Amino acid sequence: MSPTCPSCAADAEFQRAISFVDAPGHEILMATMLSGAAVMDGAILVIAADEPCPQPQTREHLAAIDIVGLRNIVIVQNKIDIVTRDDAIRNYNEIKKFVEGSVAEDAPIIPVSAQHEANMDILIQAMQEYLPTPKRDLAKPPRLYIVRSFDVNVPGTPIERLVGGVLGGSIIQGRFDVGEEVEIRPGLPTREKNRLKMHELYTEITSLQSGGDNVKEALPGGLVGVGTMLDPSLTKSDGLVGSLIGKPGTLPLVLGELSLDIKLFDTVVGSREMERVASVAKGEKLLLNIGTAKTMGSVTKVSKDYMEADLTIPVCGEEGDRVAVSRRIGGRWRLIGIGELKG
Repeated sequence: MSPTCPSCAADAEFQRAISFVDAPGHEILMATMLSGAAVMDGAILVIAADEPCPQPQTREHLAAIDIVGLRNIVIVQNKIDIVTRDDAIRNYNEIKKFVEGSVAEDAPIIPVSAQHEANMDILIQAMQEYLPTPKRDLAKPPRLYIVRSFDVNVPGTPIERLVGGVLGGSIIQGRFDVGEEVEIRPGLPTREKNRLKMHELYTEITSLQSGGDNVKEALPGGLVGVGTMLDPSLTKSDGLVGSLIGKPGTLPLVLGELSLDIKLFDTVVGSREMERVASVAKGEKLLLNIGTAKTMGSVTKVSKDYMEADLTIPVCGEEGDRVAVSRRIGGRWRLIGIGELKG
């Protein structure tokens, strides 16, 4: 039986399936939010109507949207049920001023009350119009960003019933099939002679889950669960987050150092005081996010718009990849700029 429209009771027609990645709002979880944004095709920027706009985390989220290259955005003005009409209009104008000149300048602003389901149909319409499904090249070598990794075996499971580790993420190009061999890179970190070294892993895909269903083939778009033959001790507690999955020999190189063209922001993102961003200094330690990976970089060379850094944890990357640059300020990592990986 087809679902019906709650407004007019007409039969609804399936358009497409959408996966949501809920990015944390708190500024201390910025690195986690950047990892999630790396697998998004569009963004819904939620702004509360009962608070002045922008809040520090709102500025940080908009900066992250820009850093990962998202251009399809819908702004949700939530909680309109707990403010007066005049306050809602005032907040709306604050939002318009906040996004002026940014990547979200032309994004629609949808006033909603999630509690009372007001304007949810308008929001869905805006998502359909402003967050289109991007065109994918299925002929490219498959590649998936790992966002989560699990051991799904409950304690006490007999050895003969153990299942391999499970990886979760989003396919950015190509397609994956059950039964094919894949490589995971950078893979497993090990310490050799007091230095961290990465070892790529090889395994077979035993199952694929997309949209809550088990499938034989997984395509780009949405979140995918990948069953493997890996020892579940390797995948437990997000042990492989930040790695990529692909056909053997097709993934980017593992880099122990990065060369970046950098652009620093005028002010520190997420800071209530809007303090100015100081220049990067040689020897400084920075937090770097590339794809779903995060690592520490010790700056070895720097000029006005260029830097090189040695990494504590090697990452996969190729020329043109975007890198988020954060500095420790007041005991927290704050976003200070964006970099582009040089070949």
